[in-house]
Amino acid sequence: MSLTAQDIDRIANLARLELQPEEGQRMLDQINGFFTIVEAMRAVDTTGVQPLPHPIATIQDVALRLRDDVASEPNQREANQQSAPAVERGLFLVPKVIE
Repeated sequence: MSLTAQDIDRIANLARLELQPEEGQRMLDQINGFFTIVEAMRAVDTTGVQPLPHPIATIQDVALRLRDDVASEPNQREANQQSAPAVERGLFLVPKVIE
C-alpha cells in the first residue's frame, strides 16, 4: 500500500492542517516508508511462533505482575450524574458536535 500526494492533501484537510508542499512531500515519504516497513514485517513467516508477554522474555524469564480484574469501587453512577445538565438511561446527554 502506498499513498499519493492527493491522499496526504485529503488527510491534512480532514485534520484541519495546512501543509506547505515540501511538508506534504516529507509526510508522504515518511508514511510510505512506514508502509514499506509494515509490508516487510508481514512477509515474515511467524507460523508456530508464540507471542511474547514482554520483549525481555527472549533472554530471561519474566513474571508479569498482573492482578485479578475485579471492580474495586462501588457503582456511584447516580451520585456522579446528579450535577449533569442532562442524563438519559444512565448516560450523559451532550450537544451534537459533528458538522
